[in-house]
Amino acid sequence: MMGYVMNHRWKRWKRNHRIWGAIAIFICCMCLILFTPAIPRSPNQHQFADVRNLLGVPNTLNVMTNFPFLVVGVLGFVFALDGGFFNISSQGEVWGWVVFYGGMIGVAFGSTYYHLKPDNHRVIWDTLPMMVAFSSLLSCLIFERFGQRTGSSSMFALLVSSILCVLHERIYNDTRFCMMFQLILPLAIPAIAFMYRSKYTHSGYWFLSTGRTFLAQGFIC
Repeated sequence: MMGYVMNHRWKRWKRNHRIWGAIAIFICCMCLILFTPAIPRSPNQHQFADVRNLLGVPNTLNVMTNFPFLVVGVLGFVFALDGGFFNISSQGEVWGWVVFYGGMIGVAFGSTYYHLKPDNHRVIWDTLPMMVAFSSLLSCLIFERFGQRTGSSSMFALLVSSILCVLHERIYNDTRFCMMFQLILPLAIPAIAFMYRSKYTHSGYWFLSTGRTFLAQGFIC
């Protein structure tokens, strides 16, 4: 009986903290938008240390370093379509990983296109696939921890939000939404992975993926 009561209290505590945590994040984001000025994309962002032109390819190393994303993206995309390779238990997770690796392929092409001639017009094709990859990665975790219905809703909402954030930056030259999106999602992954139990083994890889996501974000940019 005591075990049942403690388990019930623990579940209620987690549910309440999840709700209040989401409310706190929402309030902080709204305060950032309402009480801070627009943050335009700095022209200095398009000035890279390596501007060498080798074999007729501008900014050669910045362009060539996107090739590993293409290789990993294509392999992961093919293997994710075959859900049995990753031993994925639900169709929703399969599509989550398919979108994630599709986003990585988009990063390879979009970042290459941007780095060939960096400017504010091309950077959208670098930013959007990156945010799609972030969205689907978090969605895969939500599929795993909360089920297919919650995961599907989250993936749809996150993908739409990522597109709207990029459009807002493109139209108003204001990077605040994209900055919040790219910061909150990688932080949410280890938080959820820590608080909620996985149905799979090797759950620690979520923490490793978060570190690599931050590394990739800085590496691509």
